[in-house]
Amino acid sequence: MHAFAWSDWFTLFLHFVSLSLLSIGGAITTVPDMHRFLVSEKSWLSDSQFSGSIALAQAAPGPNVLFVAVLGWNVGMNAGGGLAGGATAWAMAFAGVFATMLGILLPSTTLTFFAARWGHQNKERRDVRAFKMAMAPLVVALLMATGWVLTAGHGPFLENLWLWVLTLASTLVVWKTRIHLLWLLAVGALGGAMGWF
Repeated sequence: MHAFAWSDWFTLFLHFVSLSLLSIGGAITTVPDMHRFLVSEKSWLSDSQFSGSIALAQAAPGPNVLFVAVLGWNVGMNAGGGLAGGATAWAMAFAGVFATMLGILLPSTTLTFFAARWGHQNKERRDVRAFKMAMAPLVVALLMATGWVLTAGHGPFLENLWLWVLTLASTLVVWKTRIHLLWLLAVGALGGAMGWF
């Protein structure tokens, strides 16, 4: 990775600002474009760092958006030379968290505040009701794209057929049963610890 310049920090911040305004259904729906930008275009993260960042943040308690902080942390840590970079790497990791979290939270929070007030005041209008109904399939499609990117990042389909089967099985369990997601996470953690996944 090349040395991070101020323009790189600004680019990182601005990209997350734009994603914030597109994050209909939550920040997790913008994962495909985060992957494109951070892994494919800029090479600031590897595929495994990207997937690992999301998995770690999703397994931890707290808001869903915390995966953005972990992505920013890893971008900054990589820019600072990794753990061997010492205090510089840690400072850059915190700068990465600040740039990504401020970028993802500030615009959407501001827009949501004003749009929710307006929407509540006009909730009986036909166009407002139609907008709300149209957003549901869009959110589902964005979540499916996120799942696709996270699963496809493990390599070609036939080489990782078992991952696709596991993804489909998990999807069906979540969709058709009332089993709590924490049980699926526990099974995944146990499988990972045993070297099955």
